Amino acid sequence: MANKKKKNMEEKEQMKEQTTQEEQKSGDNCEELEKQLQECEEKYLRAYAEFENMKKRLEKEKIQAIEYSLEKFAQDLLPVLDSLDMALAAVSKDNLNAEEAVEELKKGIQLTIEQFIKALKKNGIEVIEIEEGTEFNPHLHEAILQVEDAQKAAGEIVQMIQKGYKYKERILRPAKVSVAK
Repeated sequence: MANKKKKNMEEKEQMKEQTTQEEQKSGDNCEELEKQLQECEEKYLRAYAEFENMKKRLEKEKIQAIEYSLEKFAQDLLPVLDSLDMALAAVSKDNLNAEEAVEELKKGIQLTIEQFIKALKKNGIEVIEIEEGTEFNPHLHEAILQVEDAQKAAGEIVQMIQKGYKYKERILRPAKVSVAK
């Protein structure tokens, strides 16, 4: 019996040691898990801060892009302004008579119009073309007058009064036209 008691005591001691070791392992695991949790929280905070900074940077870039969106268009119009200056300078020469001055002015205006159209086309703005026999289209044209014309069918455009323009697929201004009755 004494042996049994001794054996029971030894088993209890062993169980206590095992429990103590398991508790230590549990404590170590818990500490390690807490460290991992803390590292994950730090990574999250860094990632969140980086995300917020990127969001602010993209917002700033978007605002700048909107503010400077017409820069390219303005640069394309500068040669047109130069042509107007040159036309004015050509007409201002003292050695020109009135007829030559008018011719120089006419050439300068034609060159300027060509440059204007070229700059507009380069930026996606086009003239709404009206050819002979074009039918009236309310999406592209605005009827200002209705006239009787024996050579045109009813609803056909007789004359363009003012050019229309479109930007890509959007109408900036419809072409103002007269239409046959």
